[in-house]
Amino acid sequence: QVQLVESGGGLVQAGGSLRLSCAASGRTFRNYHMGWFRQAPGKEREFVGAIGWSGSMTYYADSVKGRFTISRLNAKNTVYLQMNSLKPEDTAVYYCAADTAWVNIRTGASIEYWGQGTQVTVSS
Repeated sequence: QVQLVESGGGLVQAGGSLRLSCAASGRTFRNYHMGWFRQAPGKEREFVGAIGWSGSMTYYADSVKGRFTISRLNAKNTVYLQMNSLKPEDTAVYYCAADTAWVNIRTGASIEYWGQGTQVTVSS
């Protein structure tokens, strides 16, 4: 089992920044690719970005490319999502995910472990 706990969400004005953290416990963190997803009210959950187990590989949704950055610190069992130039349409609950299969983290299909989510609200 892997437990994922997100933190760092909150209310921010458009153009501002937030950094989300996802702390993992349980099985060996470095064995897992990690991803961030989000779900806005009335919409389906969507992929935001992913990072490979070593941190050398990242992949982003077009909607956040150039504004969001994923990083991980395996020594602290933590993955981060730095969000800059935030827009009102970024408002959503953000979820951390862990999986040993890169294709699953890229697509959100059959994800092994999910966090409980953290709310991000961007005001205009």
